[in-house]
This record gives sequence, structure tokens and C-alpha cells, in this order.
Amino acid sequence: MAQVPSAIVSHKRQVCSLYKRALRNLEAWYDRRDAYRYRAVQLRARFDENASKDLGEGIRLLACGQRELFETKHFQPRNFANSAGGCAFEREVIPPDWVLDYWHPLEKAQYPEYFAKREQRKKEFVTWWEKQYGKPDPKDLGHH
Repeated sequence: MAQVPSAIVSHKRQVCSLYKRALRNLEAWYDRRDAYRYRAVQLRARFDENASKDLGEGIRLLACGQRELFETKHFQPRNFANSAGGCAFEREVIPPDWVLDYWHPLEKAQYPEYFAKREQRKKEFVTWWEKQYGKPDPKDLGHH
């Protein structure tokens, strides 16, 4: 939420985001479930007692809550493994297409329609390439 201008995010959405970030901060501070739940119930009570305030007071409370969250932020917050900042963020390696050229024929036989279409598309790409850039010069393909 930090990179989104607050003017286009509703007050309700900002309060919900603050509540969720505060809960995540509590998770980082309290590793025992019972201690965390006790603090989470206290936090929810604080939010519920201010739910019926008018908008002006709500905006002031929101600013105070964001300041309090900033001041009590854990020094080493927990991150989900696949989320930004997590230990496995963007670790999924997507193999390049040429890897499929090295599959054994018995492996390719398990997916006949896919590899038939793939071969057809490879031929179409070569045709497009030659039309776009011309045929390669055979003397340029040799070793230097």
C-alpha cells in the first residue's frame, strides 16, 4: 500500500490494510500461538471500539495507527517464502524452449499432438525469420 497514493484508496480499505499489517507484525513479535492470539484479540478490540467514529476522527486514528505500526515494527519481520523478500521469491526457473529438443523420442511420444504442433511452429518461425532477415550465408555458419 505504500506505493499507492492514499487519495485513490478508500478509508475503509486503508483501515483494513492497517489491521492486516498490524496482525502480521504481531505474528513476528510473538512466536507462541496463545500469546499471539491474546494480542490479536486485543488489537481487534481496539479497532472495533473505533469503528463507529466519524470520518474526521477516523482519519486521525488511521494516521496514529500507521505511526504506531511504524514505531513497533519488528526488526526482522516474517516473510512468506514465495512473497517479495522471502527466501524463495522468484526462484522458479522456467526452462528455455530448446531444452525440449533434447528429450528422448520415447518422452516425446507421450505427447504426440504437442510435439507435432511444436515442429510445425518451428518451421513457421524459420520461414518467418528467412522472410524477415533473409537466409543465412552458409560460409558464415562454419567455424572461425
